[in-house]
Amino acid sequence: MAAWGDSHSAVHTVGAVTQLRLTISNGRTTDMRTTKKSQVAHRGWRTGTVQDFLGLTDEEAAYVELRHQLAKSLRELRIRLNLTQIDAAKRLKSSQSRVAKMEAADATVSLDLLLRALLTLGASPEMLARTMRRCA
Repeated sequence: MAAWGDSHSAVHTVGAVTQLRLTISNGRTTDMRTTKKSQVAHRGWRTGTVQDFLGLTDEEAAYVELRHQLAKSLRELRIRLNLTQIDAAKRLKSSQSRVAKMEAADATVSLDLLLRALLTLGASPEMLARTMRRCA
């Protein structure tokens, strides 16, 4: 759940990712405690989902979640292979900064690039299928 109101901004931007304060943890929404909900409602704030707050369609929300899950899988795979971002960049014929952007699900990184990076580092089609199922 996300909280926002007319008098205070509950949104801040880190890189290309917009996050909602207090309610987003690792890309997942967390339930707000009942007492906190009543406190913010009493102050004129309303609660809802990130999708509602950003005005995303179901398709747009699914796309954002897919991008996030693929980026997360890339980072997990790189770490499991004991690779630094520099090592991964060499294998991908890219730069460390580009790998960092891939792992951060930066808006400049296409889904195609994320998928190719995962496959190049050895991700199996089954692993990609599991990643996509996490989005459903």
